[in-house]
Amino acid sequence: MRLNIAPRFWQTLRTATLLFSLAQPAQATDGVLTYPQLVVDDIKHMVIAPSGWEKQEWQNFGLASLAVAGTAAVIDRPWRDRMRRHSGNSTFMRDVERFGAEYSLGVLGGFYLAGAVVNNDKAMTVAEDGLAASIIASGIITPVLKYATGRSRPRENAGSSHFRPFSGAASFPSGHTTQAFAVASVISANHDETWVKFSSYGVAGLVGLARTYHDAHFASDVLAGALIGIVVGQSVVAHNQQRRLGVMALIPDIGPDRFGVRLAGSF
Repeated sequence: MRLNIAPRFWQTLRTATLLFSLAQPAQATDGVLTYPQLVVDDIKHMVIAPSGWEKQEWQNFGLASLAVAGTAAVIDRPWRDRMRRHSGNSTFMRDVERFGAEYSLGVLGGFYLAGAVVNNDKAMTVAEDGLAASIIASGIITPVLKYATGRSRPRENAGSSHFRPFSGAASFPSGHTTQAFAVASVISANHDETWVKFSSYGVAGLVGLARTYHDAHFASDVLAGALIGIVVGQSVVAHNQQRRLGVMALIPDIGPDRFGVRLAGSF
């Protein structure tokens, strides 16, 4: 059964990934990794990461799970009632919601173009890691959880505890919120400025609020999506920072008078 999860967003994401792939050789040689290979490496890292967790990591996971469960039990219903009392046709909420979909890719594209034009490695890193985090968090983890849990959306009026695994119901977790926080966490991890962190997470938080405002998700869906996005984004950044030390990579190089690839690495 196919899930209808933001089809325009995923079409845009597939296009962006394809452009990254077409701009580079199909295979890497002499220790040089192409961007798709770097993404695959990030995916492998996220899959095997729990096997290396120590006590603190498992405690954090347990606390996060309890927070989501507690939100579902205590907050979901009253928060939905509150949102329904204040809901309406808000242009602001409709626009800010798109930062969890196509606008987020526009932000990453802006970082990439800025990095290419002025040769800013930090901006290029944000674009590369942001796209990888989006693929992992919004393209793999969240869709799998949606399908496995099968939670009904609030607007279906089936109740906050209505789960039908593998039914195609797709409320838990929030995909828009996952995407927004994945991008926000990558941007924040690469910038020390307080205003950048505040702005990034502030916009991501508004995306989650908009999803409850539009009766598309419960509060616990939003919290779960935010946690997934943050964890994946931060993990991708940390892993890639280590990987870039002494590793060569072929990445797209696009500027006003050039289109091709460039060799990047740290020694």
